[in-house]
Amino acid sequence: MPKMIFELIFTEKAGLQLDVLEQSKDKKIVLKAVNKALGFMETNLKHPSLCTHEYDDLEGANGEKVFESYAQNQTPGAYRIFWHYGPKKGQITVVAIVPHP
Repeated sequence: MPKMIFELIFTEKAGLQLDVLEQSKDKKIVLKAVNKALGFMETNLKHPSLCTHEYDDLEGANGEKVFESYAQNQTPGAYRIFWHYGPKKGQITVVAIVPHP
């Protein structure tokens, strides 16, 4: 069975969070990890480094199940990407790109 290729769509909040990372000189390592994770999300959501799992404390604007994928691991304040499927088939909406609380 061929792997699904997803189109990533960013909420306004997630887009701003990515912009901040791109413009921050001291976040280059974080940006590289986030971009790598986003690339895996487009092509292989089951990649082991993503450690993707459902995140119960959040839901999408229309009640969608939200998932958490790792951009970093075993790092203080490791970044996470929160997302849900849709709005259309083959699309993923990135809700937030934030350090682990």
